[in-house]
Amino acid sequence: MVCSPRPTFISTLLNHCLSFKSLKLIHAHLIKLSLCNTNTYLANRSLDLYSKLGTINDALLAFDDIRHKNVFSWNIYMRIFIDIGDINNARQVFDEMPERDVVSWNSIISGYCSNGFGCHALRVFAKMHTSGLMPNGHTYSIVLSFVKSVCHGMEIHCSMITKGVAFCSVIVGNSLIDMYCRFGFVEYAFGVFLNMEEIDVISWNSLIAGCSKCGHKEMAFNQFCMMRRTGYLPDAFTISSVLTACSGVQDLAKGRQIFSLSIKLGFFSNSIVSSAAINMFSKCESVQDSVSVFVELDVWDSAVCNSMISSLTNHQLDENAMWVFVLSLEKDIKPTEFTLSCLLSRASLFLPAVQGTELHCFVVKLGFERDPVVSSSLIEMYSKCGLCDAAKIIFDQMGMKDLISWNSMILGFAYNGKTEETLQLFEELVKTGPPPDEVTMSGVLSACIHGRLIDKGLSFFHSMENEYGVKPTDTHVTSIVEMMIHEGEVNKAMKMITTMPNGINSYVCKLILSCYGIQGDLELTEKVAERLVKLEPKSWFAYMVLVKAYEMRGRWESVARVKKVMKDRNIRNVVGCSWIGVDGLFVFKENEIVHHGGEDVYSALRLLMQDIEDEDYIC
Repeated sequence: MVCSPRPTFISTLLNHCLSFKSLKLIHAHLIKLSLCNTNTYLANRSLDLYSKLGTINDALLAFDDIRHKNVFSWNIYMRIFIDIGDINNARQVFDEMPERDVVSWNSIISGYCSNGFGCHALRVFAKMHTSGLMPNGHTYSIVLSFVKSVCHGMEIHCSMITKGVAFCSVIVGNSLIDMYCRFGFVEYAFGVFLNMEEIDVISWNSLIAGCSKCGHKEMAFNQFCMMRRTGYLPDAFTISSVLTACSGVQDLAKGRQIFSLSIKLGFFSNSIVSSAAINMFSKCESVQDSVSVFVELDVWDSAVCNSMISSLTNHQLDENAMWVFVLSLEKDIKPTEFTLSCLLSRASLFLPAVQGTELHCFVVKLGFERDPVVSSSLIEMYSKCGLCDAAKIIFDQMGMKDLISWNSMILGFAYNGKTEETLQLFEELVKTGPPPDEVTMSGVLSACIHGRLIDKGLSFFHSMENEYGVKPTDTHVTSIVEMMIHEGEVNKAMKMITTMPNGINSYVCKLILSCYGIQGDLELTEKVAERLVKLEPKSWFAYMVLVKAYEMRGRWESVARVKKVMKDRNIRNVVGCSWIGVDGLFVFKENEIVHHGGEDVYSALRLLMQDIEDEDYIC
């Protein structure tokens, strides 16, 4: 006689079930023995496993097979829709539930939050209060993660204090610390931390990371030292937060110490720590150390490769960044939106027909062409290469346009001298898009400079704060000064310069010297040149303008004095160069006769010149 397996034995099998095939076999036995109808626990376990191992249809059928459904059955059923992002069906299940527990409420609140419907989540949270069911610590931690203002967070904090759950739960305390630091209220975060009945490593991590993000880098490092003194062992997240703090203040010495500690603790191979170390060394102007960390790693992932690519592009080592990108592809590391955005932002330095368009094809292949960050980078790349039509096609095809996308296109038109297109796009933004910001207005003023629309530019400048809510900055004043200088209004330009909070900048200095430095008022030339030397001590331009101005007036002693200062300070002219990309970059310096491969280049030039002469293109 064969004995039927007991429910406890089947429960053990379900607990160790790791494949869909095994689950189907066990579930078939449950149905055969009618246990799905009589044992709700086993039926719920099957439903839970179907939601993880099977398809949606399998899970829905398993739910329908449960005769005596309880609140756990309904919670699992609702979670299935939340996991696939179908929040509408999840809410319908929630509304149809015969009874709800705190897990039911937490699940739907979390579902709304994870799908970007914070307002709906807050409404459900408010409804939970009126339902008579008290929120638990997990409920509060979910809600605190997406509050939109510190005032709302404080209201929830007060509610927690009245219900006695503010400081007794580590989870809630950590959520409060994170919330206050997110809005820059570090003092309140410390208040929560000091009043918590129990703290853990996550509490320290939240405080250290919060101090770092709020700009209190030294405070973050001090809290890390306090954490060590009180006997808490830092984890990978702690180390990465402190490394980020060191990079923020560019403290290479402390960064090296923390990185040495991470190696001692065995975190070197951790991608979070190694990525933070690569970024830290890069921001501390020690990119060679970043490369060393990257090369020493046994295993690469997308986070580590992104950090290395970003570090190289930030130091204008673009060919090396492309090399790392190719290596990551060879190791089957899928690039992210951040990877492609970093490379595209620098691709305009290469030939767009080569690297730029290849990256664009790769973007389409990976399905990132609709991503707003990647699309904005593509717009910027094509615009910098002068291909505004290609940039506009990408812009028009974007579904959701954020302000960065609008700004990229406006700046692209402006920098390519397309004044009319820039102003038309700006009018469209004002009517249908998000409110303009400082960058937007910089693009509009730049377009007015190119189009010599000084009256329109001044109109935009004087109305930008009242009409668009954008406070003028030095960049905007610089644009207006440039307009006036181009129109010959030097006196008005000098009066406008006095409104700049940080004083005249190097760009305006060079602009004045290039337009009026040699033949204009000598006293003004000397003052502007002196200012430029203070801003850029190694600038060759200021000295040479002074030399030319003195030579025109026959002041040879002054010429000799300036040249002596240049010699003493080792001021040299930067040799001009141009480049062309054919299977790599070939750089041609000014007046260079001998060049690697130069014979072939000059032979080709001679042939071209001969063809031009034959076609009578030279008068």
